[in-house]
Amino acid sequence: MNHRPRRLSALLVPLAFTLTAAAGLGGLALTAQASVDGGTAVHMDHAAVAPLAAGDDPDGDGYVPAVPPVTGVTPSWANPPDRYFHEFRADCAVSRTAPDDPIVFAGRPGASHNHTFMGNTTTDAYSTTASLSAGGTRCNAPGDLSGYGMPTLYNGNQAVLPTGPQVIYYKSGVTDYKSVRPFPKGLRFVVGSPTQTAAEFRGHRGWVEGWECGDSYKNVEFPANCPAGTQLNILMQAPSCWDGRYLDTPDHKAHMAYPVVKPGGNDNVCPADHPVALPMIEFKMAFPVSGDMSQVRLSSGSGHSFHYDFFNAWDDRTLKALVDKCVGGGFQCDARGYDETHPEAGSVLGPDYRLP
Repeated sequence: MNHRPRRLSALLVPLAFTLTAAAGLGGLALTAQASVDGGTAVHMDHAAVAPLAAGDDPDGDGYVPAVPPVTGVTPSWANPPDRYFHEFRADCAVSRTAPDDPIVFAGRPGASHNHTFMGNTTTDAYSTTASLSAGGTRCNAPGDLSGYGMPTLYNGNQAVLPTGPQVIYYKSGVTDYKSVRPFPKGLRFVVGSPTQTAAEFRGHRGWVEGWECGDSYKNVEFPANCPAGTQLNILMQAPSCWDGRYLDTPDHKAHMAYPVVKPGGNDNVCPADHPVALPMIEFKMAFPVSGDMSQVRLSSGSGHSFHYDFFNAWDDRTLKALVDKCVGGGFQCDARGYDETHPEAGSVLGPDYRLP
């Protein structure tokens, strides 16, 4: 099932914004308000955990500054030629599970609910930009050393892990797909919250279709029963506008924002206080569980507690090549940066998923 970027307008409309005087934007600027992560409340047991002086945050204030910061950026209101797709896939398999969270509980092994990690093989409570960059990966592309994490799913007391590479889309979240630039090394954030309510999960700006299996869609909680042999699926989108200043903030969310809808139109643009357009990550996870779902749960709680983490450790050249060709060029690329509907454009990576 493909979910096209074109659908984003409906998903992003609810984001509140204000209009303020500003030069260079036709006299208008959009500013994200309050919670930029879909209204999710801040909870002391997760997003507001007191930072610990460790790793990439040696002073323990919860802020990891971008060095150098990205300044002087004006959100693009351009409307390039229409292309139905502007994306590539990062296909990454499960690497390990652990009660660790290198973003929320950095430096505190065992302090988190259990996480299923994909991609980097070394992800743990002590992970830093440097340690991930020196690690291995279970992504198809060796250049993707990023850490992807989510609460572990259980059927009773048995962990149910996704089988094989899972699809992690990198898309354009803004109308001007040509303005999207690669993630800065070390950027990290959390999408959603383990303590969000069912209503907050359903109203989250990253919501696509909730939990689904067989012909059952848009479920906030796990379906009561899934047809034998099917899988339990979920898609969830991340914010894609960055403030250009911080790689992380104390709540692991405030440096990121979802695009907003330009007044008087249907274009998605970054707000003025988060002007840098980055790829929009979309998790597409498939769990091999079916039949009676009454004992299915997440390590963080019920179905509506689903959330995920991203810690960027891509090889810079590899990520830039994929973003420039596939997102900026308006292609629908696989994990090699190849669009089968445009074979004449070639691929970004070779048969070994490395830059030539």
